[in-house]
Amino acid sequence: MTTHPLEALRRMEYPGRVVVLGRDPAGLHDVIVYAVTGRSPSSQARRLEREGNAVVTKPTDPEILKTGQPDLLVYPAVLFGGRPAVSNGRQTDDVARTEADHPVAALAAALRNWSYEPDPPIYTPRISGLLWPDGRAALSLIKRGFDGSARRLFFEFSLHPGRAEMIATYAGPNRNPLPVFEGEPLSLTLVETTAKATAGVFYEALRPEGRSDDFRVAAACLFLSRNEPGKPEIALINRHERTGA
Repeated sequence: MTTHPLEALRRMEYPGRVVVLGRDPAGLHDVIVYAVTGRSPSSQARRLEREGNAVVTKPTDPEILKTGQPDLLVYPAVLFGGRPAVSNGRQTDDVARTEADHPVAALAAALRNWSYEPDPPIYTPRISGLLWPDGRAALSLIKRGFDGSARRLFFEFSLHPGRAEMIATYAGPNRNPLPVFEGEPLSLTLVETTAKATAGVFYEALRPEGRSDDFRVAAACLFLSRNEPGKPEIALINRHERTGA
């Protein structure tokens, strides 16, 4: 039986927010995927849009969004004008502009004043990632420790054609309180050759199988040419804009 290339993601009933860094099968583009799922009306009332050198979350219904925590729901998810950066919150700005000698040092410096999200009882982790010019990448997760302190985890890896690494805010089970992501990043296989097709397979991987609840909100994929990273191919999928989901 052939394993689905995104099997690790498909097994997750509710991943929350998802960050993926990898390289396309031909080895010509670095790849960023950011996906959003949501359970509450305020979390679902969002879409992804391009604004200049950024992909940002925007409300589809500002009044519904106000029933949640807007400062945690509206943010630049991906920045690509300089060093490509991605995250599930407003920390993306710091990740994109912090200078350091290597990717983990850059993430650690950028996130030193950030903690997990103030949304008890879940305390959603802050997940972040960046691409490095020499073909390395790094992911970070800041989550709440048993004593309330912020646990900071960093993962550095090299990019290889057709491979990607993924972290999410939650572990996958849909229960209360939501269990947060644990362990190392999950390895995925990238088989599509365009940003549009890649966004599509990730969006479909988030489709519920055998369940009535569909938590999908949006997915974004960026293909950044290794020769011209400032001119990415971008594909966005927003559930509120689709018919038949």
